[in-house]
Amino acid sequence: MEPDLNALAVFALVAEERSFRATATRLGVTRSAVSQTIRRLEENIGIALVLRTTRSVSLTEAGERLYERVAPAVAEMRRALEKTEALTELPRGRLRLAVSSIAERFLAGPLLADFVHKYPEVELDITVTDAEFDIVAEGYDAGVRLGEVIAQNMIAVPLAGLERQLAVCAPSYRECFGVPSHPADLAGHACIGWRPSPKSAPYRWEFAEAGKEFSVAVPSTITTNDMGLMIKLAVAGAGISFGMEESFRPAIGRGELMPILEEYCPYFGGFYLYYPSRRNTAPKLRALIEHVKRFRG
Repeated sequence: MEPDLNALAVFALVAEERSFRATATRLGVTRSAVSQTIRRLEENIGIALVLRTTRSVSLTEAGERLYERVAPAVAEMRRALEKTEALTELPRGRLRLAVSSIAERFLAGPLLADFVHKYPEVELDITVTDAEFDIVAEGYDAGVRLGEVIAQNMIAVPLAGLERQLAVCAPSYRECFGVPSHPADLAGHACIGWRPSPKSAPYRWEFAEAGKEFSVAVPSTITTNDMGLMIKLAVAGAGISFGMEESFRPAIGRGELMPILEEYCPYFGGFYLYYPSRRNTAPKLRALIEHVKRFRG
């Protein structure tokens, strides 16, 4: 027999109050509804649990034994509900995020450090990954990815202004091999490519010309899933690389890398914090959303 947990909870309350009327008042239902619930429970179990008189309610021997076993479980459920309700008031608990490895501004440190200082009861659990998957099915609260690859049924909050991808090389590479004047010329150059995982095809470099977007499957001399390694190799003069301008900016600022083909590298929407559309967003996620908006300025 499948236990009627709701009926057991009502029974436990009757045993506490020793009154159908008081139980009905606490539950916000009629006295008749409480009586019917207890009668149905007794019929399912096959034994009387409550002794009713015009003036009082008491438990039978079977009722006393059942209450001894049920009361601790009901009390534990109440405590669990109280703890859950507390989560609706203050940002707390573990917040799981799946973040693209090239979301430099989000992963740089200041945004996240400021967040955990403001909300010390939130535990950030961040997985840096470029794999494409359903964050809801995998148990994540939110993710950070480029806007163009976020599913339409998600709510997306921009992390910054417009961004772009750039082709770059070291000055030493340019001195030795020159640079292409058009993306189609990349076929004649050493290229450092990227792939999200060993089983994925290398990323096609994306450009635009006269308002029309196109991609180039470059012949990669080296392919990796690590943007840090791509930057180091490019700085060392191993070839031309391609990625988010934000990733290359420190090396460009130091003169270790130089942008090329800029006229074919348009700006676009950039990265977004995205999460499933839910009527009741958890305070911990709501706090991050508002923090991102403030940090963005």
